[in-house]
Amino acid sequence: MTEKVKQLINDKAWARWTALILVASMMFFAYMFVDVMSPLQSLIETQRGWSPDAFGYYAGAEYILNVFGFLILAGIILDKMGVRFTGTLSASVMVVGACIKFYAVSSWFQGTGLEQWLNSWWVEMPGSAKLAAFGFMIFGCGCEMAGITVSKAIAKWFEGKEMALAMGLEMAIARLGVFAIFSISPRLADWMGKDDPTVVIPVGFCTCLLIVGLLCYIVFTFFDTKLDKQLGDARDAAAEPAEEEFKLSDVGKIFGSKLFWIVAMLCVLYYSAIFPFQRYAANMLQCTLHISATTAADIFRWFPMGAMVLTPLLGYYLDRKGKGASMLILGAILMIVCHLTFALLLPVFPSEALAFSAIVILGVSFSLVPAALWPSVPKIMEARFLGSAYSLIFWVQNIGLALFPILIGQVLTASNPGVTDPMDYNYTNPMLLFASLGVLALLFGIWLKIVDAKNHYGLELPNIVKNDEEKLMESEGENNANL
Repeated sequence: MTEKVKQLINDKAWARWTALILVASMMFFAYMFVDVMSPLQSLIETQRGWSPDAFGYYAGAEYILNVFGFLILAGIILDKMGVRFTGTLSASVMVVGACIKFYAVSSWFQGTGLEQWLNSWWVEMPGSAKLAAFGFMIFGCGCEMAGITVSKAIAKWFEGKEMALAMGLEMAIARLGVFAIFSISPRLADWMGKDDPTVVIPVGFCTCLLIVGLLCYIVFTFFDTKLDKQLGDARDAAAEPAEEEFKLSDVGKIFGSKLFWIVAMLCVLYYSAIFPFQRYAANMLQCTLHISATTAADIFRWFPMGAMVLTPLLGYYLDRKGKGASMLILGAILMIVCHLTFALLLPVFPSEALAFSAIVILGVSFSLVPAALWPSVPKIMEARFLGSAYSLIFWVQNIGLALFPILIGQVLTASNPGVTDPMDYNYTNPMLLFASLGVLALLFGIWLKIVDAKNHYGLELPNIVKNDEEKLMESEGENNANL
């Protein structure tokens, strides 16, 4: 029996990297759907009568149910049911939500009794925006559940191996989805002709891709089933007790951790200055540089490319050299510089080269923070409630991601009284708001590094040699105590 389980399937490089590609493909298609309408803000406002407020409510809807407890429930489901069930469920929920959103923006919805009823209340938000927001809300439940599931799956498959590199590659593949959709969404919208662009084709195309993502994850479940069987056999062969199961009381332990709250606040502040910005970035560039939606999308699409290229390299560096807390601080500083450039420099010097440079630097920032943040969580949380820890961090993050698109839409409206042309907005105040979030994220990053230096959580230590480093530190500590 011992010989039979001597090598696990995840000890084979081809198997664990294939598993990574399968789960990352699901997230690649999910990220495409998230931003499929981001380059089309001016088009949806013109064709369907959405206002900046309506677009903000639609963008924030992705996170609403997660904020009101679903994401916490998702973490409990993940720890109770495992990555196979939870991942398949999350991919299925994304497909359902996408279909609802596709129907909302299609011509089939226009003129129906449902549209008339939705138009009859809260008239400031058109019926198509309400139904699209509802579909996006359902999709968001599946997307965030998928995010925590993939994180736990990678932690499981790459334990003691290239975990930071694997998480970095997964994020890089997902970011490539943003590049892809900003590249093709405006062009798909123009597919029906320059005189009659439509949002229907891009949304429908990405909905079909989500179905492909579901199939990819189902294939991964076969790999994971074999790994679980081998892990069970290995425990039996070694006569080891099974890992202690997750209990609901563990949620209280997570909430009681100061380090958890520092990481969660850093996360919500940083990501609230990134993802809501993606919704408005193309229109901001249109208004500031007076360019077309396609040109604006072509500039912004390079934002995730910096993250895509650098995140795996940074993961590789973290695995071997460490310095995760320091990377978080540097990422926050770069983000502040970029948002201040959009707010103060770009309106005075409306240069596409300047905009492109700031976008690329922001992408570098977006590689530093996620590459360092997510591999750090397994260092501070027990494996048995790792899924819940991820879900609670995502839950706090979702509060910001739900509120800030709405806040940005309201600030944009208040900053442009009487402006009805979506090509004439002034984005100075929204960009300053994004920069202020970066300042707060920087402060939490500094706090995290101070706490880690005092308590030796290992956030600055390399992942691969982490255990050896800790043993050495403990030995030195005992020697100093004896002296």
